[in-house]
Amino acid sequence: IQYKMKKITFFALLALLMISCTHKPTRIVCIGDSITEGAGIFQQNKYSYPARLDSLLGESFQVLNSGKGGTTLQKEGDFSYWNTKEFANIFAFEPDMVIIKLGTNDTKPQNWNSARFEADYQTLIDTLKSLPNAPEIIMCIPVPVFATQWGINDSTLNAGVIPVIKQIAKKNKIELIDLNTPLRDRHDLFPDHIHPNEEGTKEMAQIIAGFIKK
Repeated sequence: IQYKMKKITFFALLALLMISCTHKPTRIVCIGDSITEGAGIFQQNKYSYPARLDSLLGESFQVLNSGKGGTTLQKEGDFSYWNTKEFANIFAFEPDMVIIKLGTNDTKPQNWNSARFEADYQTLIDTLKSLPNAPEIIMCIPVPVFATQWGINDSTLNAGVIPVIKQIAKKNKIELIDLNTPLRDRHDLFPDHIHPNEEGTKEMAQIIAGFIKK
């Protein structure tokens, strides 16, 4: 009996080990511009918002930072996200969830076109939906712009970009994370008026992690 019990215990442990080895973490890819990439952050691989998100969510999740500085959501922007290796990386990663935080660079005068922004955002969603894992898509309302820099401006963000994002989210029944309202009075977290510092990326990651865990 003792031998049989040991044998059963051995196979039970083996079965548990096999289950734990085959369990894959939920893969999340963060699409974005320099705010996602971690511009101005000393160690992007530790302190960008996707890196912080990865730490907050724990071992059950794997987060890929696929942000690229200066990029627009629009295909005809001055530096389109569609033309970057970071965009190509999404397909190789085969994500289970995609977080989109684009639109800040689209506010530049040479870039902004409401109809084009809406059409290209819809195309991005349709493209992501066609991925093998049919990932869950989450859209973000961009962080505030505290002063006009490099053509990036708050008026176009609020009057143009944000209303279109809300409209697309509603049309596609996609959940929306508001990164604008909670940070509107936190100028201290954005030393150059556009990019979050390390404390700012921590705040962003906490908002997003809270949304995912709810």
